[in-house]
Amino acid sequence: MKFAFIAAENARKQFEVTFMCRELGVSTSGYYASLARGLSDRERDDLELVPLIKEEFDKHKRGCGTRMVRGGLYARGRKVGRNRIRRLMREQKLRHWLKRRHVVTTQSKRDELFADNVLNRAFEVGEPDKIWAGDITYIHTLRGWVYLAVILDLGSRKVVGWHVGPTLEEDLVLRALDQALAQREPPPGLLHHSDRGTQYTARSYQKRLADHGIVCSMSRRANCWDNSCVESFFSTLKRELPNDQPFRDCREVETAVFEYVDAFYNTRRPHSALDYRTPNAYEEQRRAA
Repeated sequence: MKFAFIAAENARKQFEVTFMCRELGVSTSGYYASLARGLSDRERDDLELVPLIKEEFDKHKRGCGTRMVRGGLYARGRKVGRNRIRRLMREQKLRHWLKRRHVVTTQSKRDELFADNVLNRAFEVGEPDKIWAGDITYIHTLRGWVYLAVILDLGSRKVVGWHVGPTLEEDLVLRALDQALAQREPPPGLLHHSDRGTQYTARSYQKRLADHGIVCSMSRRANCWDNSCVESFFSTLKRELPNDQPFRDCREVETAVFEYVDAFYNTRRPHSALDYRTPNAYEEQRRAA
Protein backbone atom coordinates (compact mmCIF):
# COMPACT_ATOMS: atom_id res chain seq x y z
CA MET A 1 0.00 0.00 0.00
CA LYS A 2 2.90 2.38 0.72
CA PHE A 3 4.29 1.84 -2.76
CA ALA A 4 0.84 2.46 -4.24
CA PHE A 5 0.55 5.69 -2.27
CA ILE A 6 3.98 6.84 -3.46
CA ALA A 7 3.00 6.08 -7.05
CA ALA A 8 -0.22 8.09 -6.70
CA GLU A 9 1.56 11.08 -5.13
CA ASN A 10 4.37 10.91 -7.66
CA ALA A 11 1.84 11.03 -10.50
CA ARG A 12 0.54 14.29 -9.00
CA LYS A 13 4.12 15.62 -8.74
CA GLN A 14 3.58 16.40 -5.08
CA PHE A 15 6.85 15.13 -3.59
CA GLU A 16 10.11 13.55 -4.66
CA VAL A 17 10.17 9.75 -4.65
CA THR A 18 13.28 9.62 -2.44
CA PHE A 19 11.65 11.92 0.10
CA MET A 20 8.44 9.86 0.27
CA CYS A 21 10.35 6.56 0.55
CA ARG A 22 12.43 7.93 3.39
CA GLU A 23 9.40 9.31 5.25
CA LEU A 24 7.43 6.07 4.84
CA GLY A 25 10.34 3.86 5.78
CA VAL A 26 10.67 1.94 2.51
CA SER A 27 13.54 1.62 0.06
CA THR A 28 13.68 3.47 -3.24
CA SER A 29 14.78 0.28 -4.99
CA GLY A 30 11.78 -1.55 -3.55
CA TYR A 31 9.48 1.13 -4.89
CA TYR A 32 10.85 0.90 -8.44
CA ALA A 33 10.73 -2.88 -8.24
CA SER A 34 7.04 -2.66 -7.36
CA LEU A 35 6.46 -0.54 -10.47
CA ALA A 36 7.99 -3.27 -12.58
CA ARG A 37 5.68 -5.84 -11.03
CA GLY A 38 2.61 -3.62 -11.35
CA LEU A 39 -0.12 -2.98 -8.77
CA SER A 40 -2.35 -5.77 -7.52
CA ASP A 41 -6.13 -5.48 -7.76
CA ARG A 42 -6.30 -4.93 -3.99
CA GLU A 43 -3.72 -2.13 -4.14
CA ARG A 44 -5.69 -0.43 -6.89
CA ASP A 45 -8.85 -0.76 -4.82
CA ASP A 46 -7.03 0.71 -1.81
CA LEU A 47 -6.05 3.72 -3.93
CA GLU A 48 -9.71 4.26 -4.79
CA LEU A 49 -10.79 3.86 -1.16
CA VAL A 50 -8.35 6.33 0.40
CA PRO A 51 -9.98 9.54 -0.94
CA LEU A 52 -13.44 8.18 -0.05
CA ILE A 53 -12.29 7.44 3.49
CA LYS A 54 -10.82 10.93 3.78
CA GLU A 55 -14.12 12.45 2.62
CA GLU A 56 -16.07 10.57 5.29
CA PHE A 57 -13.46 11.40 7.94
CA ASP A 58 -13.51 15.10 7.04
CA LYS A 59 -17.30 15.32 7.41
CA HIS A 60 -16.69 15.38 11.18
CA LYS A 61 -14.90 18.40 12.60
CA ARG A 62 -12.91 16.21 14.98
CA GLY A 63 -12.69 13.27 12.62
CA CYS A 64 -14.38 9.95 13.33
CA GLY A 65 -13.65 6.29 13.91
CA THR A 66 -13.80 3.28 11.64
CA ARG A 67 -17.44 2.55 12.44
CA MET A 68 -18.66 5.88 11.11
CA VAL A 69 -16.37 5.69 8.08
CA ARG A 70 -17.64 2.19 7.31
CA GLY A 71 -21.25 3.39 7.58
CA GLY A 72 -20.57 6.31 5.28
CA LEU A 73 -18.94 4.05 2.69
CA TYR A 74 -21.83 1.61 2.98
CA ALA A 75 -24.27 4.44 2.23
CA ARG A 76 -22.23 5.12 -0.91
CA GLY A 77 -22.45 1.50 -2.03
CA ARG A 78 -18.98 0.40 -0.85
CA LYS A 79 -18.94 -2.53 1.57
CA VAL A 80 -15.56 -2.46 3.28
CA GLY A 81 -14.44 -4.26 6.45
CA ARG A 82 -13.44 -2.21 9.50
CA ASN A 83 -10.01 -3.87 9.69
CA ARG A 84 -9.21 -2.68 6.19
CA ILE A 85 -10.49 0.82 6.96
CA ARG A 86 -8.47 0.84 10.18
CA ARG A 87 -5.32 -0.07 8.24
CA LEU A 88 -5.86 2.61 5.60
CA MET A 89 -6.69 5.24 8.21
CA ARG A 90 -3.56 4.35 10.15
CA GLU A 91 -1.44 4.64 7.02
CA GLN A 92 -3.01 8.02 6.23
CA LYS A 93 -2.63 9.12 9.89
CA LEU A 94 -6.35 9.81 10.22
CA ARG A 95 -7.13 9.89 13.93
CA HIS A 96 -10.16 11.39 15.62
CA TRP A 97 -9.62 13.49 18.73
CA LEU A 98 -11.24 12.49 22.00
CA LYS A 99 -11.73 14.66 25.08
CA ARG A 100 -13.05 13.25 28.33
CA ARG A 101 -13.55 14.98 31.66
CA HIS A 102 -16.04 14.26 34.40
CA VAL A 103 -18.30 16.59 36.32
CA VAL A 104 -21.25 15.50 38.44
CA THR A 105 -24.50 16.94 37.05
CA THR A 106 -27.05 14.63 38.72
CA GLN A 107 -28.12 15.94 42.13
CA SER A 108 -30.85 13.93 43.82
CA LYS A 109 -32.49 14.08 47.24
CA ARG A 110 -33.63 11.12 49.26
CA ASP A 111 -36.97 12.71 50.09
CA GLU A 112 -37.93 13.30 46.44
CA LEU A 113 -40.63 11.17 44.86
CA PHE A 114 -39.22 9.30 41.85
CA ALA A 115 -41.05 7.81 38.89
CA ASP A 116 -40.66 4.14 37.91
CA ASN A 117 -38.31 3.13 35.11
CA VAL A 118 -41.13 2.70 32.58
CA LEU A 119 -38.73 2.89 29.62
CA ASN A 120 -36.69 -0.07 30.90
CA ARG A 121 -33.96 0.44 28.28
CA ALA A 122 -36.31 0.10 25.29
CA PHE A 123 -34.01 2.16 23.10
CA GLU A 124 -35.04 0.87 19.67
CA VAL A 125 -35.66 3.44 16.95
CA GLY A 126 -39.21 3.72 15.67
CA GLU A 127 -42.03 6.26 15.51
CA PRO A 128 -40.97 9.80 16.48
CA ASP A 129 -42.65 11.62 19.37
CA LYS A 130 -43.36 8.44 21.30
CA ILE A 131 -40.37 8.51 23.68
CA TRP A 132 -38.21 11.46 24.64
CA ALA A 133 -35.16 11.32 26.89
CA GLY A 134 -33.59 14.25 28.73
CA ASP A 135 -30.26 14.76 30.47
CA ILE A 136 -27.64 17.38 31.39
CA THR A 137 -23.93 17.58 30.64
CA TYR A 138 -21.15 20.11 31.26
CA ILE A 139 -18.82 22.03 28.93
CA HIS A 140 -15.68 23.80 30.09
CA THR A 141 -15.06 27.49 29.33
CA LEU A 142 -12.43 30.02 30.39
CA ARG A 143 -15.02 31.44 32.80
CA GLY A 144 -15.91 28.10 34.35
CA TRP A 145 -18.37 25.33 33.61
CA VAL A 146 -21.54 25.83 31.62
CA TYR A 147 -24.28 23.24 31.28
CA LEU A 148 -26.25 21.81 28.38
CA ALA A 149 -29.66 20.20 28.73
CA VAL A 150 -31.11 18.27 25.80
CA ILE A 151 -34.27 16.42 24.85
CA LEU A 152 -33.59 13.52 22.49
CA ASP A 153 -36.34 11.78 20.52
CA LEU A 154 -35.42 8.11 20.88
CA GLY A 155 -37.57 7.17 17.89
CA SER A 156 -35.41 9.13 15.46
CA ARG A 157 -32.39 10.04 17.65
CA LYS A 158 -33.13 13.70 16.81
CA VAL A 159 -32.34 16.46 19.29
CA VAL A 160 -35.73 18.15 19.61
CA GLY A 161 -34.86 20.58 22.39
CA TRP A 162 -31.77 21.99 24.06
CA HIS A 163 -30.60 24.86 26.22
CA VAL A 164 -27.23 26.13 27.45
CA GLY A 165 -26.96 27.89 30.81
CA PRO A 166 -24.41 28.89 33.45
CA THR A 167 -26.02 26.94 36.32
CA LEU A 168 -27.82 23.70 37.07
CA GLU A 169 -31.07 25.39 38.06
CA GLU A 170 -34.49 24.06 37.03
CA ASP A 171 -34.76 26.72 34.32
CA LEU A 172 -32.04 24.90 32.33
CA VAL A 173 -34.12 21.76 31.73
CA LEU A 174 -37.43 23.63 31.52
CA ARG A 175 -36.21 25.72 28.59
CA ALA A 176 -35.00 22.61 26.74
CA LEU A 177 -38.38 20.95 27.34
CA ASP A 178 -40.35 24.04 26.31
CA GLN A 179 -38.39 24.27 23.06
CA ALA A 180 -39.17 20.64 22.29
CA LEU A 181 -42.86 21.06 23.10
CA ALA A 182 -43.16 24.19 20.94
CA GLN A 183 -41.42 22.61 17.95
CA ARG A 184 -43.01 19.16 18.08
CA GLU A 185 -46.43 19.55 19.76
CA PRO A 186 -46.50 15.86 20.76
CA PRO A 187 -49.81 14.11 21.42
CA PRO A 188 -50.75 13.06 24.99
CA GLY A 189 -49.20 9.79 26.09
CA LEU A 190 -45.61 10.65 25.17
CA LEU A 191 -43.09 8.96 27.50
CA HIS A 192 -40.41 11.23 28.98
CA HIS A 193 -37.36 9.54 30.49
CA SER A 194 -34.60 11.12 32.61
CA ASP A 195 -32.36 10.45 35.57
CA ARG A 196 -33.37 11.28 39.15
CA GLY A 197 -31.75 14.71 39.24
CA THR A 198 -33.49 17.42 41.25
CA GLN A 199 -34.04 19.39 38.05
CA TYR A 200 -36.30 16.64 36.69
CA THR A 201 -38.07 15.82 39.96
CA ALA A 202 -38.83 19.51 40.61
CA ARG A 203 -42.52 20.41 40.86
CA SER A 204 -42.29 22.93 38.02
CA TYR A 205 -40.87 20.34 35.63
CA GLN A 206 -43.30 17.62 36.68
CA LYS A 207 -46.21 20.03 36.30
CA ARG A 208 -45.10 20.89 32.76
CA LEU A 209 -45.08 17.19 31.88
CA ALA A 210 -48.49 16.62 33.44
CA ASP A 211 -50.01 19.67 31.71
CA HIS A 212 -49.10 18.11 28.34
CA GLY A 213 -50.24 14.60 29.21
CA ILE A 214 -46.67 13.25 29.26
CA VAL A 215 -45.86 10.07 31.18
CA CYS A 216 -42.75 10.28 33.36
CA SER A 217 -40.07 7.59 33.54
CA MET A 218 -36.79 7.73 35.52
CA SER A 219 -33.60 5.73 35.63
CA ARG A 220 -32.74 3.64 38.64
CA ARG A 221 -30.46 5.23 41.21
CA ALA A 222 -26.84 5.66 40.02
CA ASN A 223 -27.46 3.73 36.80
CA CYS A 224 -26.29 5.72 33.74
CA TRP A 225 -27.06 2.77 31.42
CA ASP A 226 -30.79 3.40 31.88
CA ASN A 227 -30.33 6.59 29.85
CA SER A 228 -27.44 5.47 27.66
CA CYS A 229 -28.77 6.96 24.40
CA VAL A 230 -28.44 10.50 25.71
CA GLU A 231 -25.10 9.67 27.34
CA SER A 232 -23.91 8.42 23.95
CA PHE A 233 -25.07 11.64 22.29
CA PHE A 234 -23.15 13.72 24.83
CA SER A 235 -20.03 11.67 24.20
CA THR A 236 -20.37 12.23 20.45
CA LEU A 237 -21.04 15.95 20.86
CA LYS A 238 -17.98 16.52 23.06
CA ARG A 239 -15.81 14.53 20.69
CA GLU A 240 -16.94 16.49 17.65
CA LEU A 241 -17.38 20.05 18.93
CA PRO A 242 -14.73 22.30 17.32
CA ASN A 243 -13.07 23.46 20.54
CA ASP A 244 -9.35 22.90 20.12
CA GLN A 245 -9.04 25.83 22.53
CA PRO A 246 -11.41 26.24 25.50
CA PHE A 247 -14.59 28.17 24.82
CA ARG A 248 -14.48 31.73 26.12
CA ASP A 249 -17.92 31.86 27.73
CA CYS A 250 -21.49 30.60 27.75
CA ARG A 251 -22.46 32.53 24.62
CA GLU A 252 -19.68 30.92 22.59
CA VAL A 253 -20.79 27.47 23.77
CA GLU A 254 -24.37 28.27 22.79
CA THR A 255 -23.27 29.24 19.28
CA ALA A 256 -21.18 26.08 18.92
CA VAL A 257 -24.02 23.84 20.12
CA PHE A 258 -26.45 25.50 17.70
CA GLU A 259 -24.06 24.95 14.80
CA TYR A 260 -23.48 21.34 15.82
CA VAL A 261 -27.05 20.27 16.66
CA ASP A 262 -29.16 22.22 14.20
CA ALA A 263 -26.74 22.61 11.32
CA PHE A 264 -24.95 19.26 11.49
CA TYR A 265 -26.17 16.51 13.84
CA ASN A 266 -29.87 16.60 12.95
CA THR A 267 -29.38 17.43 9.28
CA ARG A 268 -26.10 16.02 7.98
CA ARG A 269 -24.59 13.50 10.41
CA PRO A 270 -25.49 9.85 9.65
CA HIS A 271 -26.47 7.71 12.65
CA SER A 272 -25.63 4.02 12.92
CA ALA A 273 -28.93 3.18 14.68
CA LEU A 274 -30.78 4.74 11.71
CA ASP A 275 -28.93 2.62 9.15
CA TYR A 276 -26.63 5.60 8.56
CA ARG A 277 -29.35 8.06 7.77
CA THR A 278 -29.57 11.45 9.43
CA PRO A 279 -32.34 12.02 12.02
CA ASN A 280 -34.10 14.45 9.69
CA ALA A 281 -33.89 12.06 6.74
CA TYR A 282 -35.20 9.21 8.89
CA GLU A 283 -38.22 11.25 10.02
CA GLU A 284 -38.94 12.37 6.46
CA GLN A 285 -38.94 8.75 5.27
CA ARG A 286 -41.23 7.75 8.14
CA ARG A 287 -43.71 10.49 7.18
CA ALA A 288 -43.59 9.50 3.51
CA ALA A 289 -44.16 5.79 4.21
